[in-house]
Amino acid sequence: MVINNQAKIIVLWLVFLLGLLFHTDLGLMPLFHNLSVAESQAQSMTEIAPILWLMLGFFVLPMGAIIATLFFSSKYYRRIHFGLTLFYTLLNISHLIADLMIQPLIGYQIVLMAILLIIGLLLNIVSYEWVKDRVSSNLKTQY
Repeated sequence: MVINNQAKIIVLWLVFLLGLLFHTDLGLMPLFHNLSVAESQAQSMTEIAPILWLMLGFFVLPMGAIIATLFFSSKYYRRIHFGLTLFYTLLNISHLIADLMIQPLIGYQIVLMAILLIIGLLLNIVSYEWVKDRVSSNLKTQY
């Protein structure tokens, strides 16, 4: 069975989003064991509201990309999508570096961020292949 690039992209974005959710969840796990989470205790909601809006955007853009990839396959959209995947790779690299600078190092978060970076790189590769396709995989005839 041959899986087209659009399907691969959608699955990779879904796996990436699941990883992001898990990354966020891992950061909150101490709460379930009656341990404090310093960042959530130290700041009021008004101070962290901008960060929460950024996090919302960080989650919503891939959701939008999943839907758009399902319905659109123009060369123009493919290029925009490829740019979005590159943007997320840069953000993942910077986030991984930031996690490496936090003391004490939280190994499981670093491993998860490294996995997310690898998923992002796979997304870059498949998205680039999709940009290079002359005709959308949906329109190719199978013989």
